[in-house]
Amino acid sequence: MGETIARVEVNNRVVELYYSEGDSRTWDNISRMIFFGNYQHIGDKHDVVLRGEFDSRQDFIERGEQMVRKQLKDVVICKAVHLYNHSGISISTSYSYPYNCRWDSGTIGFLVVTKEDIRNNWNIKRVTQHYIDWAEELAESELNTLNQEITGEVYGFTLYDEDGEVEDSCGGFYGSDLNENGMSDYLDQIYIDALTNVW
Repeated sequence: MGETIARVEVNNRVVELYYSEGDSRTWDNISRMIFFGNYQHIGDKHDVVLRGEFDSRQDFIERGEQMVRKQLKDVVICKAVHLYNHSGISISTSYSYPYNCRWDSGTIGFLVVTKEDIRNNWNIKRVTQHYIDWAEELAESELNTLNQEITGEVYGFTLYDEDGEVEDSCGGFYGSDLNENGMSDYLDQIYIDALTNVW
């Protein structure tokens, strides 16, 4: 359980909202997050090796993708992943501001999906464009989930009864909207509303 960020009392019960930890890369993901350098640890373990020096960020994006495609079989999706590092870090496949800021951003690797990943995910033999498009949506969603972990947007709650004993506790809710992140499926709406009003 992480740092408590909100605490409210409702009907002689106390509920606390706290920062929770996530580990989405251990889930059944369709994508592979192939990151390098100082940020390799936030992606997946891999054996991809980038050889040589790169002249620029664009050179890393272009030649790095070629190297990834050569070392992994049947890559159908390979998107550069950019990192913005300014009072915290965040990641995206978007190459727009702030991920293209020349001082506080860089490219850390690639989001990759292979035909084998698609076949395994949907238990199919023939990979069509429909499945590739679907896989791309899922992969972007997985990157967004990883970004929520990195930016600290994973939450949990503890509900205490009238005697101060833990009545319920659960973590791993992704996103700051308590009505949308699934927490309201576990915690009565009266507590969600009270937390939302103070947080």
